[in-house]
Amino acid sequence: MILTVDIGNTNITIGCGDGEQILFRERVSTNRSATDLEYAAALKMAFDVHGFDKDSIDGAIISSVVPSVTFSVKRAVEKYLNVRAKLVGPGIKTGLSIEIDDPAQLGSDLVAEAVAGAKLYPTPLIIVDMGTATTFSVIGEGGKFLGSMIVPGLAVSHDSLISHAALLSTIAFENPKRVIGRNSSESLKSGLLYGNAGAIDGLIDRACEELKQDCTVVATGGLVNEVIPLCRHKIIIDDDLLLCGLMLIYNKNKS
Repeated sequence: MILTVDIGNTNITIGCGDGEQILFRERVSTNRSATDLEYAAALKMAFDVHGFDKDSIDGAIISSVVPSVTFSVKRAVEKYLNVRAKLVGPGIKTGLSIEIDDPAQLGSDLVAEAVAGAKLYPTPLIIVDMGTATTFSVIGEGGKFLGSMIVPGLAVSHDSLISHAALLSTIAFENPKRVIGRNSSESLKSGLLYGNAGAIDGLIDRACEELKQDCTVVATGGLVNEVIPLCRHKIIIDDDLLLCGLMLIYNKNKS
């Protein structure tokens, strides 16, 4: 079995896979000041909760968009599991053809998602990742990464608005009762969730128009289940897309 770890700005996603199947998935908060031992303790907790034996792990792979945390997590993985962890980055084989101006700017999380998306779904493909930012990756035929769009994530939009508007309070991200809210809480909830859904629909429309063809659309990330059901496009939810991509990259780079 292989340990897969994705380090995001808000959360770190820990998973364990066998072949192309993800056996468990857990999220912990990204803590830029946490020590190797604290991250190792988070790994131990995830393994204990799911009843997995750490000695059954043969290898590990990590993607990260938080450089200050990358090597703390890598050391924690290697100390706890006694395996060498691969990092998704320059020099690692992915099978993608990255056709953007500067391929080095492409986040390793988007690389992993594109690898899995190109293998599992028909292209052209749009991958919507709802994390700290909501990213849209466009994948063409033959695993060509054509480009992307980036907008503020739902939680970031919420937190920014609350911090700048004295009369607005924190809300829960749950299905709005109606589009037209009848109080400030309902109005904020409707505006944020339906607004994000509308932005997703709109960017899908514009990307398909630019490509002059329809696209398969797949969504992943921590907030997909709150927003994607409100979209008007047919969108496949795949919670394990990123971790599956890490598994595929690991297998491509076996020594």
